[in-house]
Amino acid sequence: MQFIDEATIWVEAGKGGGGALSFRREKYIPKGGPDGGDGGDGGSVYLVADEQLNTLVDFRFQPRYKAKNGQPGAGRNRTGPAGDDIFVKVPVGTTILDEETLENLGDLTEAGQQLLVAEGGRRGLGNARFKSSTNRAPRKTTPGTPGEQRRLRLQLKLLADVGLIGLPNAGKSTLIGQISAANPKVADYPFTTLVPTLGVVRAGHESSFVVADIPGLIEGAAQGQGLGVQFLRHVARSRVLLHLVDVAPPDGKSVLEQLEVVETELEAYAPSLLDKEIWIVLSKVDQVDEDPLQGMLEGVREIYPERPVHAVSALGDIGTRELINALMQSVIDSAPSE
Repeated sequence: MQFIDEATIWVEAGKGGGGALSFRREKYIPKGGPDGGDGGDGGSVYLVADEQLNTLVDFRFQPRYKAKNGQPGAGRNRTGPAGDDIFVKVPVGTTILDEETLENLGDLTEAGQQLLVAEGGRRGLGNARFKSSTNRAPRKTTPGTPGEQRRLRLQLKLLADVGLIGLPNAGKSTLIGQISAANPKVADYPFTTLVPTLGVVRAGHESSFVVADIPGLIEGAAQGQGLGVQFLRHVARSRVLLHLVDVAPPDGKSVLEQLEVVETELEAYAPSLLDKEIWIVLSKVDQVDEDPLQGMLEGVREIYPERPVHAVSALGDIGTRELINALMQSVIDSAPSE
């Protein structure tokens, strides 16, 4: 299952600098001619595909991008400096549409690929350009032209980097609501998540990853019970599976019993899922004392020694920052190299 991440930005190229009106006025040169230089071209705006980015979340905080204007020309046939181009980084796989016309301007499908989205204005001409045999002292110049302005819609088809798995009411929706801007439904009954909820988690400047809160598993999911294969089909496309386990469930099941239920369903649906990177997260740890919690952690680590194990409370804000940082590093490490 794919999700569409969208952002709207405003881009504005720089205008061209005007041409100069100037005449040589130097000692011992009685007939000075025109020497007004041209202006500089305005800077353009380019979008550049960057494989280090995987969401459009940063554009919600910085939606406007403007290139520098070209500078006016000057006497002695001096051309004004051109405005600097700007290069805006977007994730690989971004589609760019003109917001007004919905024209598809391009798709950035490879790292380093560039797309010109707003061309800088052209330079104006100085009066030296208009000198002729019949007009030795032209006073004509031209102004620079405006740069292009556009409102763009950026679209990115996302696959979740992290999929949250676990039994109903394991705390998945609460966790994604706490660590991202997603607003999933949260309540004390099974299947409050009926469709996957996508959240973008910011781990720092230009560092983010996508996490999906997916409907809870029950016994028999691989055979279509509950939300069944709709869930399992999606988790197969996540890089990391985050298995949340309630440390104090209403039915009194132990942490290891809950883990076994979900592991059994993953294996029944596709044994290859168990070869994915799976992290175990004990959730709602603010509801138990320290000694029982340590016993649970030791038991899990003994049965699953190869898996990272974390303890968090989304509502109590316990362990969430450490979990986010660790996940961000894992997503970076698992990204394909050049």
